[in-house]
Amino acid sequence: MGSVCSRKQDQPEVNEVVSRSEGSERLSRSISLRWPVKPSSFGNEHEIVFKGGPCPSLLEMAVWQTCQNIGRYRSLVVLPRDLSQQVFCELVRRDLLTGPVLGLFMNCALQEIYIGDYAGVEDSWMEIIGGQGESLLALDISSSPVSDAGLFFVKECQNLQHLCLNYCVEITDIGCTALTGLTNLTSLSFKSSNLITAAGLRCLSELVSLTNLDLERCPKIHGGLTHLRGLTKLRSLNVGWCICIKNSDIKAIAGLTNLEELQISRSKVNDMGIFALRGLTKLHTLCMEGCPISGVCMDTIAGFKALTALNVKHCRLSDYGIKKLEGLVNLKYLDMGYTEVTDTGLSYLKGLISLEILNLDSCKIGDAGVENLKSNRNLRQLDLSDTEIGNFGLQHLSGLKLESLNLSFTAVTDSGLRRLSGMMSLTSLNLDSRQITDTGLMALTSLTNLTNLDLFGARITDQGTSYLKNFKKLQSLELCSGSITDAGVRNLRELTALTSLNLSQNNHLTDHALQFLSGMTNLVSLNVNNSRVTNAGLQHLRHLTNLTSLALHSCRVTQAAVERLQTGVKMRS
Repeated sequence: MGSVCSRKQDQPEVNEVVSRSEGSERLSRSISLRWPVKPSSFGNEHEIVFKGGPCPSLLEMAVWQTCQNIGRYRSLVVLPRDLSQQVFCELVRRDLLTGPVLGLFMNCALQEIYIGDYAGVEDSWMEIIGGQGESLLALDISSSPVSDAGLFFVKECQNLQHLCLNYCVEITDIGCTALTGLTNLTSLSFKSSNLITAAGLRCLSELVSLTNLDLERCPKIHGGLTHLRGLTKLRSLNVGWCICIKNSDIKAIAGLTNLEELQISRSKVNDMGIFALRGLTKLHTLCMEGCPISGVCMDTIAGFKALTALNVKHCRLSDYGIKKLEGLVNLKYLDMGYTEVTDTGLSYLKGLISLEILNLDSCKIGDAGVENLKSNRNLRQLDLSDTEIGNFGLQHLSGLKLESLNLSFTAVTDSGLRRLSGMMSLTSLNLDSRQITDTGLMALTSLTNLTNLDLFGARITDQGTSYLKNFKKLQSLELCSGSITDAGVRNLRELTALTSLNLSQNNHLTDHALQFLSGMTNLVSLNVNNSRVTNAGLQHLRHLTNLTSLALHSCRVTQAAVERLQTGVKMRS
């Protein structure tokens, strides 16, 4: 099903970064914009303007004034703690925090420092951060080049409760020793830490207050979970996508009977490993996506009566295994995508009266199977993408109060969509299929509560876009049929609530299309890849000050023009 215009929903998003082609015109291929943040409703940097809204508080005015004059200070230690904290957060929000500016906060007793993904963070910053001492309660330096030497400064922050070190690839087992004295830590995250091994986890054995530990994508921690045995307060453990994790690791944590959430996706844990968890009766979330398990371990999982969320996506699971889940009456979320479950397996879900979210992506499910879902009256989200469901099967969904429905890559056609016309509860609908045309879209005009509509591969033309005027609440729209022209974009002008708009693949679009979008001031993301947009057309986007992502692959647009556009927005800030 589908075509060259279609794409699977769960495919990874393309990382759109600033780049230039090899040609002499230096055409910009795909651009990620980060507009300078507006100071606030106060106005420009020289005056305070009230525009009919509520007057800012004295604290807000003090924060604004301090940020505007930050270059004039030698220290902020004399400020009250609540003011210095808000000034710090505002500087981060505006992208104005630098090494010298951070130095102004030495000994300011900040309680929260969230600078994850912030540019410029380095070891020298950590001395100032450590200087907050016992006042600091939360720290996030994710994606920074901070090394072991920098991390040692947090030893002074004895009251630290939340520490996030995701993607800090320079931190090793040596850096972990800096954490041994932080016995007040309740949350620690080390995602994608390639240099931390089982020896590093030994340093965590003293963190007796820890309730949440995230070690996702740490490839060298095999054998280290045994050091967590004493962390009896641990409620959430994530070792997902750690391909080194085996049954022996899982057996090491079998005594953590307070665990409520366990993530072991894409590990080597099999049925025997799951059997070792049978004592974790408080588990309410279990994610085993891609693990080499089968229906054999479902007896163990059926014993987790408190389970509310279960992910067995990409597992070797058949109808036999699903039958054993009949007694999990508290289950609200079930992901069985890419398993061998058939229509027969769905018949065993009738008793799951609490089920709210169900993913059947790429399962061998047809119209007969969907009929079994009629009794799941609490179902709110249903993913039937790439299944065998057709027009007839949609009648079984009409009695459900679904809020989200994915019918991409199915056999559903225009005539079947009439069966959805009465589902007024729908807010999200995915119809990424070449079998859907303008006629099908016309049948859905009654669904006025839609906020997300995906017509990526649908064969929608300019005539079809006229029906979109009925969806005033739309916030996200994908319209990539290749048949849309400027006239079709003109029909979108009234969709002023849109924050994300994808018009890629429509190679007939010109600069006039951008002119019609100039009033969509809520847009955050805009994609006009493979269109005829030029430098001249970018002027129409200068009012879109909320825009952070602009995709212009294969457009006649240069990097210089984009920079001028950004400068224009900055002048308006």
